[in-house]
Amino acid sequence: MKYLTAFWLMFLFFAGNTNRSTAVQYTKVQIDTLFAGNFSSRAILIDGNKIWYGADRSRYGYYDLETKKNVSKSFSPDTLEFRSIASTSKNIFLLNAGSPAFLLRVDKTSGNAEVVHNDPNKKIFYDSMRFWNESEGIAMGDPVENCLSVLITRDAGNSWEKIPCSKLPKTEEGEAAFAASNTNVIVKGTNTWIATGGKKARVLFSPDKGKSWSIYDTPIVSGKSMTGIFTADFYDAKTGIAAGGDYERQNRNQENKAVTHDGGKTWELIAENKAFGYASCVQYVPHSKGLGIASVGASGLYYSADGGKEWKQLHNDYSLFTIRFKDDSTAFAAGKGKIVRIRFKK
Repeated sequence: MKYLTAFWLMFLFFAGNTNRSTAVQYTKVQIDTLFAGNFSSRAILIDGNKIWYGADRSRYGYYDLETKKNVSKSFSPDTLEFRSIASTSKNIFLLNAGSPAFLLRVDKTSGNAEVVHNDPNKKIFYDSMRFWNESEGIAMGDPVENCLSVLITRDAGNSWEKIPCSKLPKTEEGEAAFAASNTNVIVKGTNTWIATGGKKARVLFSPDKGKSWSIYDTPIVSGKSMTGIFTADFYDAKTGIAAGGDYERQNRNQENKAVTHDGGKTWELIAENKAFGYASCVQYVPHSKGLGIASVGASGLYYSADGGKEWKQLHNDYSLFTIRFKDDSTAFAAGKGKIVRIRFKK
C-alpha cells in the first residue's frame, strides 16, 4: 500500500507541474477611465505608480495612480505628436512622428524637457523607441535613403547617432513602418527586432544591441502603403507575434497575425479568417509562458489564452490604440480621448 501511495503522490506532483497548454482563461474585463479629454495618445509606459504618456499637440505627462492626478505638460512647437516613449531610471524620452523630429529627454522629478536630438529632414518620420539598459537605447523610423532610420544612444540618452545605411539591411521601395502604438521595435536582453510594412512586411533582427542586423520575411499582408506589420511583441528570445493587416480594410482578418518560435527567422499565420481585423497593438501577458496575448485596435480588445490560435473579444471599445501590462491581470491602455485601466477577470 505504501508503494501505491507514493506512486500517486509522484503522479499528482508531476501532473501539477507539466507545462500548461493555455494561459488563464480570462472571460471579461473591468474598465476604469483614469482621465479623459480632447487628446490622442499612442505612447504609454508604466513607471512604478505613474503612467507616462506622449500625446498630440506636443503634450506629454503622467497619471499618478496614488494621488489620482493627471500632470500634463506641453512642448513648443505645439504641432508635434509624440508617438514614441521610453525610459531609464531618471528620465523619460519622447520622440514625435513627422518632420522636423524632436527627441526629448524629460526629467522624471521636475517634468522639464530638453531636446537631445533633432532632425529637420522633410522625409523623417520616427515610429518607435526602446532602451536595452540604463545606457543604451534605440529609436527607429521610416527610410530617408535606402534603409530605415535608426538612432542609437550609448550614453544614457545624452546623445544619439544615426546608423549609416551601409550597416543596415536595405529596404525595398515603398517599405516603411507605422507609428501605431510604439511597438515597431522590441528588445529582450541584447536582442532587438524591428517590424516593417508597406510594400514589404519584414522583421529586422539584431543579436547585439544594434551592431549587426539580419532581415526576415513574414507572411503578413503587404504590397500597399497601408498594409503590413503595425505592431509586434516578443515574450522571450524565441517566441514572438506580429500583427497589423490592411488599414484601409480594417475588417480583413486574414494574413494579419503571425507567430514565430525561432526568434523571428520564420513566421506562421494564425487564426486565419477569425478574431480581429486591423490591430494597432499586441502584447504578451506577463508570466503566461507566451500563451496569453492581448490585442487592441479597430476590432476592440481581444484576448488569446493559447498563443494566438483562438481569440475572444473582451471589450468593444474601438478607440484604444496601445496597451501595456503592469502584471498578469492588469493593463493600461490609451487611445482617442482617454487613458484607461483594464482588469482582466476569469
